[in-house]
Amino acid sequence: MAEPHAVGAAATVTTVPPAPPDADNVLVLPRSVSIAITTDSIVVKDKTRAKHLRKKLCGIAVGSIPSDFSIPLYNVLWADVSEAGILVLDYANPVSKKHVHAAKLEYGLGELSPDVARAWIDTLLKQAYGTAQRGKRAKVLVNPHAGPGGAVKAWEHEVKPLFDAARMSLDVVRTKHSGEAVDICEKLDIAAYDVIIPCSGDGLPYECINGLGKRPDARKALRQVAVAHIPCGSGNAMSCNLNGTHRASLAALAIVKGVRTPLDLMSVTQGNTRTLSFLSQSVGIIAECDLGTENLRWMGAARFNVGIAQRIFSKKVYPCDISAKVEIPEKVDIKAHYKRDRTEADHNTRREKDGGMETWSTGETASSETDFGEGLPPLRFGTVNDKIPDDWETTSHDKLGNLYCGNMAWMAPDVNFFPAACPNDGLMDLVFNDGDISAIKYLDLFTSIESGHLFDNPHVTYRKVAAYRLTPRNQEDGFISIDGEHVPFEPFQVEIHQGLGTVLSKSGKYEAAGPLGWEKASA
Repeated sequence: MAEPHAVGAAATVTTVPPAPPDADNVLVLPRSVSIAITTDSIVVKDKTRAKHLRKKLCGIAVGSIPSDFSIPLYNVLWADVSEAGILVLDYANPVSKKHVHAAKLEYGLGELSPDVARAWIDTLLKQAYGTAQRGKRAKVLVNPHAGPGGAVKAWEHEVKPLFDAARMSLDVVRTKHSGEAVDICEKLDIAAYDVIIPCSGDGLPYECINGLGKRPDARKALRQVAVAHIPCGSGNAMSCNLNGTHRASLAALAIVKGVRTPLDLMSVTQGNTRTLSFLSQSVGIIAECDLGTENLRWMGAARFNVGIAQRIFSKKVYPCDISAKVEIPEKVDIKAHYKRDRTEADHNTRREKDGGMETWSTGETASSETDFGEGLPPLRFGTVNDKIPDDWETTSHDKLGNLYCGNMAWMAPDVNFFPAACPNDGLMDLVFNDGDISAIKYLDLFTSIESGHLFDNPHVTYRKVAAYRLTPRNQEDGFISIDGEHVPFEPFQVEIHQGLGTVLSKSGKYEAAGPLGWEKASA
């Protein structure tokens, strides 16, 4: 997947500032040094430091010696004046397009008043952070066994230095067994933390959300404490969608600057259990490629490709009945809906019962979360054990190849399976296709994901739904995946709750591109 553009532009040498700074935004320091705040960066006039940033060819500096260099405001982590009268500026410096590391500038104030410097710092931090919270209080959960391994190293060497430089308060736990994060979040003092940060694959965020969901004050906890994600696993979908990257250090910077964003969550009922899902549910080839390749976790995201290659020629089918509360059935209308959602000004605050409820074409409203601070919201459509509502559409599939329902766009790097997904539109994206198509067409279907043509593929049915039920037929055993977790092979039902959860995101929207041509859709 493409890496964030702004991050890769840090500490670039410039000869002319991007825009003339206001005189009040220029800090004049001894030795002919000055630092100016512009609309999107700080420009440091320091010839001694700038010359070290000259472009090099075969190790030899080329070009004229610059007099200044710039650092994007997005990369500014902190600034302060020490007791010794030293201006300290912490920032994220890119060492490559894939990594940033914590760096700092230090300058003596000389005759400059510390009060003047602190006033300048206040302006700088306001512009650098915008609406993002500074000095976040974080509960960090590190899974040493996530994906191909390496989570502890990534945390210690890539992530923690950036969080420390941003003056975040950190309470770190290394998880020892599956399910531990559920217990931690269920018992968490939610007044003591602003965000929970799992360093893992998508399994630990799933546990964190379900731990918060098990609390007596589940709705309050899910709203009050955000969940963010440092990618250390195989898929890393949460980070791809919210941080725009599957690289640990770039995700850390996105979390430092992340804004609180409501996130739709899904209730999954199966048997007598109810769990929360933030990502997806799958039956068929996708579930088998995920759960059936657990022994290949050392390969990282590549294990999914291996799984598809192993199964695509088998033409295996999964007979089932699918019942759904369909809200937007046609692809052209889904593009129009996506366009409306992308242009909404209130995407950072939209939740059910906040400033009005979303109303769909059916005349019904999104699920009503009327209480704040109680347990999970009631189920509008009952459980999988209840009668299917009369206004649902039911179809029988003898040759289903894949059912995939998503709440986020990216399922893994370069796998934008649900391009029309939105963080808090109160709808799920339901995708399915037959399994008896030729291997060539199946290959074309999967290769169209990376090219962005999956949405318009004629072999793919794509709908926006508020709820659905899947009932397997004529098959005793198989794989059902809920957020990548293995659940029993038996009927299950899912419904969505608009804005029930809270996450940190770069922009209040998913970082993935929408369905091709959505900009031209008639909204």
